Amino acid sequence: MATQTRRTFETRNDIADAKREELVTLLNARLADTFDLYSQLKQAHWNVKGSDFIQLHLLYDQVAEGVLEYVDMIAERATALGGLALGTARMAAASSTLDEYPPDAVAGLETVSVIADRLAAYGTSVRKAIDEALELNDQDTGDLFIEVSRAIDKHLWFVEAHLQG
Repeated sequence: MATQTRRTFETRNDIADAKREELVTLLNARLADTFDLYSQLKQAHWNVKGSDFIQLHLLYDQVAEGVLEYVDMIAERATALGGLALGTARMAAASSTLDEYPPDAVAGLETVSVIADRLAAYGTSVRKAIDEALELNDQDTGDLFIEVSRAIDKHLWFVEAHLQG
């Protein structure tokens, strides 16, 4: 598994080495999920079909752009703590906890359901990461994940609205 790489670099950051290693592992786990979520949003964006095509096509692209920002923020936090960011597509695929996007999910409401499921699962893992970061006394990483969580909840709201009547 890609997240088992434990190379660290010297830093003057005052978080204890053992805690920094745990934080880097946590960040890389969420990095894998974030990059996977981004790719699944693009999969839906490229392939959605039906009468809601244009609005879903644009929505998925907008959400993907927001998620891509968090890929960079999470990776940079891992490196700021003296760790390696493990962020290639292959690393993400090997480590993501998200279910795979079904390649035959192309009908508008079917894509909405799949994307809503992925956003909800991702949101759950990010909220757990908030708690883990705060247990390690790293308010900065906790704050980063709080920002991500808030944005994901908003994206989920926008997507789920298509399923509500």
